[in-house]
This record gives sequence, structure tokens and C-alpha cells, in this order.
Amino acid sequence: MCRHLGYVGSETAVGELLTRGPHSLRTQAWAPREMRGGGTINADGFGVAWWRVVEATSSAAADTAAVEAAANDRAGAQDLTAGRGDTSGRGGVPDSGAGAGLVVSRYRNSDPIWTDPAVEEVLPQLKSGAVLASIRSATVGMPVERAACAPFVGGRWAFSHNGVVPQWRRVVTAVSADLDTAATQWGATRLFQTAHLLEAESATDSAALWVLLGDLLDSAGPGGFVASPGAALALLATTVLQHVADARLNFLLGDGEQLWATTVHHALSALVTEEFAILSSEPYDDDPRWQPIPDRCVITARPGHLSVEPLARAGAPAGAP
Repeated sequence: MCRHLGYVGSETAVGELLTRGPHSLRTQAWAPREMRGGGTINADGFGVAWWRVVEATSSAAADTAAVEAAANDRAGAQDLTAGRGDTSGRGGVPDSGAGAGLVVSRYRNSDPIWTDPAVEEVLPQLKSGAVLASIRSATVGMPVERAACAPFVGGRWAFSHNGVVPQWRRVVTAVSADLDTAATQWGATRLFQTAHLLEAESATDSAALWVLLGDLLDSAGPGGFVASPGAALALLATTVLQHVADARLNFLLGDGEQLWATTVHHALSALVTEEFAILSSEPYDDDPRWQPIPDRCVITARPGHLSVEPLARAGAPAGAP
């Protein structure tokens, strides 16, 4: 299906994380070890998101304009965007407007990662304390295009999905209805509307799931429909599984400070120290501190902290028995 990696820690080169170790994310594109029946290579594009701190709204706007201009100037430009707040209306609470804030930027290419010189010539020049990257193996029948490549971004969030949802159009529509019913019973007003699915960047299961997750993240937090971003991931996964039990749902979410993930069928490993936290579909080296994550779990990770709990327990809405 795909491979992905998330990092939070001290500032490091964005490109270096894509090539780190003898079994780097880039190497996993052509020589993955743990696809578990989800294809053989990951050659249908890649993407990487990273976060920067800006001092004020004007700085963020200038950064956005500069990045977009650089992308447009390139012959055959890929996808290079930066944003502050939630300009798409999906996926997170916008920044307050003034003062410092985290800006998420993104680069995507529908070509195989090993063909893109930016991985070694441009991305290593960018520094960040948080990175989320993905390489793609497209499901048969889904488009191979830049817009289908993770990470999907909105507000401070970046999201990747390693897996597949069989009959995804029917399932995602039903999941949207289920979540709206649950939210309404909880006391919310039309949090989930099927029309939102038209906002998906691409006609893929992952892009549609990101739209639903954005609605959940909008209501995440103390007193919200879901208690945390991890609970939002878990609720989305468990609701999908109610409609299609053989769905593969390894989700990865970051906000520039923490990482959250789920394991449903596909592999995930964690390397967490006091200085950094990494979640990766496959370990990129032989460091003995890598920990395999069990199936059907939800994970929260940041430097010095790794939490792993059963998916079913974490997937209940706030206030549920």
C-alpha cells in the first residue's frame, strides 16, 4: 500500500530523514520488507511535510507567497505549498492571527522518490523539528497523481494513510453518516456532512478519509466530541471497520509537536528517546531501541513519551460508556 514516517525532535534536515539509514524510506520504495500483501514496491509518488515557526501573520503570508512562487517557477513544478491556519476548512484549529505559530509546508511528486533530485539537492537544505513523509503504492483503480500523494495537510495537521478501504466510496459515505449520527446524539450540530467529501483533493480512499478526520479534529479536545487527536484517529478507524472488516488502516498524524498513529493490519515501529520520537512503517536501521507496535492499537509519541493502547478502547466518543 504505502510506507510512512513521522519525526518530532531536535531540528534536522528534512531530506536527510528520507534517506537516513541503510533501509531508509527511499530504499523502502523499491525494497520494502513488510508490505503484508499490499503490493511489492512503492513507486507511485511520495510526499513530505515539515513545520516551521513564524513570528507573525505577515511573515507567514510572505513565506507562503515565496514558496508558491518557487514552485510555479520550476519547469514541471510538483507540489510545494505552505499555509497558516486552516485555509481549506478541514483539519484543525486555525492559529490566532498574531504572534508566533507553526506553519506546515509540503512537497509532493507523483513520480517515484528515487527519480526526484530534490530529495538530495533541495530538501536537505530545509531544517525542521518535525517531519511527516510518505511513499505511495497506488491501489488498483485509484489515480496516480500528485493530489493523491500524502501527506494531506490542513491547519497545523499533516496526515498519511498506509492501507486501503475496499469499496471506499460506499464505505466512506456510510462512515460520514454514522459519525454525524453519533455527534448529533452527543449534542453537536451537523459536524459531518456528506457534501464535505466533495472537498477531497483526489478520488481516493485516503483523501476522503482525511476530510472526515478533519471534521473530527475540529471537535477534538477537552469537552469535544473526541477527547484527543489519537481518539479521533481511533474513532475513524473503528467506524470504518464496522462497515468493512478487512480494511487496512495504518494512519499517521502530526501537528509539529506530537505524532499519533493507528495500526490495522500493516506494520509500524517506534523509536523514542528523550531527544526525539520516530514512528515508521519499517525501521530504517538496526538500532535495538526500535519497538514493533502490535496490531489494532493507537499510538501517541513525542520525545520522552510513547503511549500504546488498544484501538477499541481509544475509539469511543467522549462521554461514551
